[in-house]
Amino acid sequence: MSAFWAAIGFLLVTLCAPCEGGKLLVVPQDGSHWFSMRPVVDELHQRGHEIVLVVPEISMQIGTLHKYTVKTFPVPYGKEFFESQLKLMSDYLFTEDALLEKFINLYQRISNATEIMTLACRQFLEYQELIQYLKESQFDALFIDPVFPCGLILAEYLDIPPIFFMRLIPCGLNHESTRCPAPASYVPSLFTGYTDRMDFFQRVKNMLMTIPDMFLCRALYSPFESLALHFLRREVTAQQLFGRASVWLMRHDFVFEFPRPVMPNMVFIGGIHCGQRKPLSLEFQKLVDDSGEHGIVVFSLGSMVSEIPMKKAMAIAEALGTVPQTVLWRYTGQAPPNLAANTKLIKWLPQNDLLAHPKARAFITHAGSHGIYEGICNAVPMVLLPLFGDQMDNAKRIESRGAGVTLNVLQMTAQDLSNALKTVINDPSYKENISRLSALHLDRPIHPLDLAVHWVEFVMRHKGAPHLRPAAHDLNWIQYHSLDVIAFLLAVVSVTLFIVIKCCCFCGRKCCGQKRRPQKSKTH
Repeated sequence: MSAFWAAIGFLLVTLCAPCEGGKLLVVPQDGSHWFSMRPVVDELHQRGHEIVLVVPEISMQIGTLHKYTVKTFPVPYGKEFFESQLKLMSDYLFTEDALLEKFINLYQRISNATEIMTLACRQFLEYQELIQYLKESQFDALFIDPVFPCGLILAEYLDIPPIFFMRLIPCGLNHESTRCPAPASYVPSLFTGYTDRMDFFQRVKNMLMTIPDMFLCRALYSPFESLALHFLRREVTAQQLFGRASVWLMRHDFVFEFPRPVMPNMVFIGGIHCGQRKPLSLEFQKLVDDSGEHGIVVFSLGSMVSEIPMKKAMAIAEALGTVPQTVLWRYTGQAPPNLAANTKLIKWLPQNDLLAHPKARAFITHAGSHGIYEGICNAVPMVLLPLFGDQMDNAKRIESRGAGVTLNVLQMTAQDLSNALKTVINDPSYKENISRLSALHLDRPIHPLDLAVHWVEFVMRHKGAPHLRPAAHDLNWIQYHSLDVIAFLLAVVSVTLFIVIKCCCFCGRKCCGQKRRPQKSKTH
């Protein structure tokens, strides 16, 4: 009888669970960032939570969202802007410049992109009807990809706890904002391409990378600080905005990342989207079946690259024609005239589903974190062609594990790509190493998607997670580094030494003075 009532109780709890759902505000980033975040939002919706998404009227890849409450805001650009930006991006990525010129161009592009995002953010925050609706909705939490901190200004204004979903924040700001130690002796900076095993000169360069980081941070976040001052009516720094996060959901783990110190509110959910495998469509299943015993190679440079210069495309096509595998190349540009019979150009492909197939032999990727984890989850060795951002560092991490080969996409020849592809396919060590990484990554007590959903719900239930926030956030720079304590102790030691020396001198004069006192003669 007790078992019967227990079953009835469990059923009632299950049926009533959706009734206890909370209200979650979601401010996503466009592009591949949304692809990674969407599974979490979908799962939260399935669990009965009310989801409100705030998105721009014009977006690149967010698309139509029927099952959520969607609020839009006007932006100072149109669809043609995205198309022109993609074209400029493709042209820039395949242009070889000197180091200084490349840095200047990068700084200029970041400044331009930040200016556009700041204008969009201003229109969002000044859209009174939308802001009033959000203020009256009484959300339990904000779920955000915080590369651009517009949503953080909103979280500060609405006084709701933010939850971050991210790979990293540029210019090392994620270390400063979490107040997490990041010793330059073994924590490589972004854009260095170093591992955690650095020689002396690499450690010198790693330390010096803080200088360009300052310029990068200024270009990215100073406009948002001015915007926050205007909207919140008080000064606030980017570090303070980021530091308000209740939980940091980090889209990587230490199978891929190098070990380093972490804070208790940092949760690692690398490979969050890998479990969502679907059967291949008839079209792709036929391509895979027709590949025979040689299998397939999956090739994609990501959604941001629409086309590449014809000379480079022809070199790539020549290299792909040298392997017996069927190559499925996601490419939307003009087909190279020397395309081999084994290479199929496809405008869109189910990347994870193809990599999960037993016939997948290699993965040619631009080393974005999304694709990297699909390669790890499915144990497919990689040829890495990093293009921008953190991709160089991602590629170095895979290469240092012996699971892939990295090539400079600007300098590589057809022979280089052919050799790299044949190496990762024919050398069994690459398959063994990626299989070991995959086994380590998949050996966990809870799937990353369930872990991410748990922590979002945790913050919603408890209105934040202040018990996980270190007291370091309440210390200024001098207090954090204990410079005031060091100065005090030096002062105490200095005063003590001064007093001891003075006492010794005084005693010395007294003793020496008595010994040297002149003796009176008997005659006198």
